[in-house]
Amino acid sequence: MEVTKEGKLLSLLFPSRPGQPSVAPEALIKGLGREPKEVYKARDYLAVFESEEEILNLDVNLEELKKLDVLGVIVTAKGTESDFVSRFFAPNAGIDEDPVTGSAHCTLVPYWKGVLNKTELKALQLSKRGGKLFCTDLGENVKMAGEAVAYLEGYINV
Repeated sequence: MEVTKEGKLLSLLFPSRPGQPSVAPEALIKGLGREPKEVYKARDYLAVFESEEEILNLDVNLEELKKLDVLGVIVTAKGTESDFVSRFFAPNAGIDEDPVTGSAHCTLVPYWKGVLNKTELKALQLSKRGGKLFCTDLGENVKMAGEAVAYLEGYINV
């Protein structure tokens, strides 16, 4: 995977992973504390809600989400200051809530492209740390760009 610098942003290309319409399993509804208006399944479940406020105020039950047959659960809604917002939970992978999830946007970007009829999308992940992503739907791929901070540098001698 190649990282490209675009001004202050770093960008990566990921494969697009659109979800297929699905019925919400009971564990998904119980795990999120409410029933989503739409559900899609790809590698993860994508649960669509009406508002950003609903995403912020979910009463998540990780034990219920562990019963699902997917890696993770993406929740999303139209944003108030971005095109869309999201959160990502993957308790089966030991991740209660991921702060900013590139792989989740492989499913989010094609979904929101279809809803908003645009290929350039501004995303906001509403985890405690939070993160902004600038996404482009390129058909087979999704480009994601955002700011990053170096936290480690190292060398390997072979």
